[in-house]
Amino acid sequence: MSLALDPAAQDLLFREARTANTFTDEPVTEEQVQAIYDLVKFGPTAFNQSPLRVVLVRSPEARERLVAHMAEGNRPKTASAPLVAILAADNEFHEELPALLPHFPQAKDMFFSERPAREQAALVNATLQAAYFIVGVRAAGLAAGPMTGFDFAGVQKEFLDDDHTPLMVVNIGKPGEDAWFPRSPRLAYDEVIKTV
Repeated sequence: MSLALDPAAQDLLFREARTANTFTDEPVTEEQVQAIYDLVKFGPTAFNQSPLRVVLVRSPEARERLVAHMAEGNRPKTASAPLVAILAADNEFHEELPALLPHFPQAKDMFFSERPAREQAALVNATLQAAYFIVGVRAAGLAAGPMTGFDFAGVQKEFLDDDHTPLMVVNIGKPGEDAWFPRSPRLAYDEVIKTV
């Protein structure tokens, strides 16, 4: 059985898509970021909680502050990418639930009145949205370089607050020269999929 998605789109989003390590200097526009968001905002989350928050790092001063918190091997990539996004989980997402879940506004207090429950839900669902974001970057014809090699506490203090937990930093742009490492192996179907 074939997929409904066109093979060229399958390649763009998955088979040929790679984590970029170098980028050209072609800028990533606000219009491109808006188009990415307008696509990926429709990806599902539990209770439509939508806890992902994105900080776009555009100014040279902010970029310098972010690079200081990156792992040594990630600093050159983050310093030179046309755009860098900090993806974070909003642990106070429940405040938006009455608007996001109008048919069940009591979910805010019924399920998410306690901070530990919110943190767990925000972590799972914002990470899911982060994956949508990466695929959305690819759908825009750009390359994404997601990384978790950074000082999480430092990035939180520098760019976020106590209600937002950093998940990853994503370099975004057109791939540059020697952008790709060799593709790593993937698990076989029967190593992942089990029928019971």
